[in-house]
Amino acid sequence: MPLTYSPPIRDMQFVLHEWLGVTKHLQQLPRYAEFDQDTFNAVLEEAGKFASEVLAPTNSVGDLQGCQLDRTNHSVTTPDGFKEAYAQYVEAGWPALACEPEYGGQGLPFVINQCVFEMLNSANQAWTMYPGLSHGAYEALHAHGSDSLKALYLPKLTSGQWTGTMCLTEPHCGTDLGLLRTKAEPQADGSYALTGNKIFISAGEHDMAENIVHLVLARLPDAPAGSKGISLFVVSKFKLDANGELGERNPIFCTGLEHKMGIHGNATAQLTLDGAIGHLVGEPHKGLMAMFVMMNGARLGVGNQSLGLTEIAFQNALAYAKERLQMRSLSGPKAPELPADPIIVHPDVRHQLMSAKAYAEGGRMLGSYCGLLLDQAHHSADAEQRQQALSQLALLTPVVKAFLTDNGLSATIGCQQVFGGHGYIQETGMEQLVRDARINLIYEGTNAVQALDLLGRKVLGDQGKALTAFGKQIGAWGKEHSQEPKLIEFLLPLQNLGERLTELTQALGGKAMRNPDEVGVAAVDYLRIVGHLTFGWLWAQAAQVAIAAIADGKTDPIYPAKLETAKFYFTRLMPEVETAFKRLQANANSVLKTSHALA
Repeated sequence: MPLTYSPPIRDMQFVLHEWLGVTKHLQQLPRYAEFDQDTFNAVLEEAGKFASEVLAPTNSVGDLQGCQLDRTNHSVTTPDGFKEAYAQYVEAGWPALACEPEYGGQGLPFVINQCVFEMLNSANQAWTMYPGLSHGAYEALHAHGSDSLKALYLPKLTSGQWTGTMCLTEPHCGTDLGLLRTKAEPQADGSYALTGNKIFISAGEHDMAENIVHLVLARLPDAPAGSKGISLFVVSKFKLDANGELGERNPIFCTGLEHKMGIHGNATAQLTLDGAIGHLVGEPHKGLMAMFVMMNGARLGVGNQSLGLTEIAFQNALAYAKERLQMRSLSGPKAPELPADPIIVHPDVRHQLMSAKAYAEGGRMLGSYCGLLLDQAHHSADAEQRQQALSQLALLTPVVKAFLTDNGLSATIGCQQVFGGHGYIQETGMEQLVRDARINLIYEGTNAVQALDLLGRKVLGDQGKALTAFGKQIGAWGKEHSQEPKLIEFLLPLQNLGERLTELTQALGGKAMRNPDEVGVAAVDYLRIVGHLTFGWLWAQAAQVAIAAIADGKTDPIYPAKLETAKFYFTRLMPEVETAFKRLQANANSVLKTSHALA
């Protein structure tokens, strides 16, 4: 019984139109003034068909076959169906969806692109990483590339004719990029010759497109030590002439493929640069700032990957639970005509299913909300709105990456548990989802690094200004709806959590001034608390929309379902914060003073 996938179009419509009011917000931005709700819905419908009908059938094949490296010519062959699916993707114009019209793009909002990529991730995360990284390379070049580089590369990335990568990690350094050693030597013609080794390069070599555009971090000869001496270069797999035509092979070669726990269909490459010709992107020694455009986009993308896996895991576990017969309900038979009851009657099974549903639909709200913030940050005519959107997006990006991927692993494991022994074998596909979900907590900065970024840089680093503004926004919404009696069960816990988070933040700020290690001890629990506050706010809003719709006489079953899921979230998932608060009250020395235990 292989995995099946049904695009969650109705829930996306609820999130985009009934909750977020995305069309109204987008039409206030000059860039999107002409787009309407029908256009957005049509895009989602067609993307859903591609994801479910074309891409999803390649998922298990990609997992079983993986990618194959020919060491004689450094070429990589992707699994059966990958290349053909990508050709259909390009032919339909999907790579151009959110790209600039001046480079051949369709100019749609990022928030819609986010929904499209959620469906692609559900269908096949490993495959989706190829075009996902290409879009990140596009954004980095668009933000920091010279006019000539943009003219050379962006049209081909927009069309999907070329794909992109980000080349950061080296054998001796991961997150600490200040340690990287790859060198870039200036050439007489203004180009640079790059020499070094990169590892863990997703989509680093493949047969799906005619060329690969590598964005590579390296050091110039006069580079200062550390992260302030890093520059960014664009290195084409094939050298390009002045017209952008492909020439001879550039010496950036795949010398190995990682044999991974999951995402087997993506070529995670070891790359060797042996005098590969590249061109500087942005200013010398400021490459990390330029690359952060791609890295921050990738962090939102990784959260979206786990959202996609959570959704497909939930769908398949729900279908299985309705059909699988096992024992009788504790309160008496629910299907007396059958030899046993479907396992969906059992409380723990329902708990696992509801957890996955709450995390998937909450993640969809957060991802869409951040997508709208990104559109506002880039395209609002109001400078103050742009700044506010950027500030809140910076605050929420580590939450999207870490909270959604934590939740995604928990949800896929829970859905695997619903399958019992059948979840542990290959035929159902559930164990693949767990393996694929595991990587999302690690790459693009581990979740502990995201937590340090949130607490150390985004909260304490700006004296809590962004967090305070976010808290005021939540508080204002709560005040606006404080007279609605059916919302009290959501508003009171939300208010209480917000007040406790404020007190906690102030206390951690004082501790951090005395001992910076306090931040490291507290960060992971702190991010979980912020994540639950954010999800609580989102679920309270979803409940408010559902309550109003029911009061208006609307009979769509999505509304009582939203209300039930919101109640489940507040009573069964949000209480996780109590454990986090309890740990944060403990003396940090229980972690720090462990030299004997860890000798």
